[in-house]
Amino acid sequence: MRIQSQQNFWSGVMFIVLGILFAIFALDYQMGTAAKMGPGYFPFWLGILMALLGAVIGISALSPKAEETKVTGIDFKIALLVLGSVVLFGILLRPLGVYVSILILVVLSSYASHEFNWKVAVVNGFCLVIFSHLVFVKGLGLIFPLWPTFLGMN
Repeated sequence: MRIQSQQNFWSGVMFIVLGILFAIFALDYQMGTAAKMGPGYFPFWLGILMALLGAVIGISALSPKAEETKVTGIDFKIALLVLGSVVLFGILLRPLGVYVSILILVVLSSYASHEFNWKVAVVNGFCLVIFSHLVFVKGLGLIFPLWPTFLGMN
């Protein structure tokens, strides 16, 4: 078998590996049931779905109809920028709150794109802030620091 799309093939392999790792680490937590989920239930099934998605993507790369792509190497600057922005989000969450931290995360990780545009990144950031507020604060009732602590608005 010939790999038509190296990009899709290696992306599929990455999803499979990460999904299996998520599922394995989730086994350390109590699973529960679908009706009464434990802390390991969601990450376990998310890992399984990620691995299945990776298998579909990887297998599709072997199809003769797949667009032929090559992988020349890993751009470590882009990978570091995206991973660094996620780590920075975790560090800034308490002092700056969810809203500012999400906006910084989106703008910094968007900077990794070859088609970066400040206006689009800021609009995407605000959309994700609104979505996160609706889902996590209003929908699920989770308690996060929403604004920077020095503003005293929480």
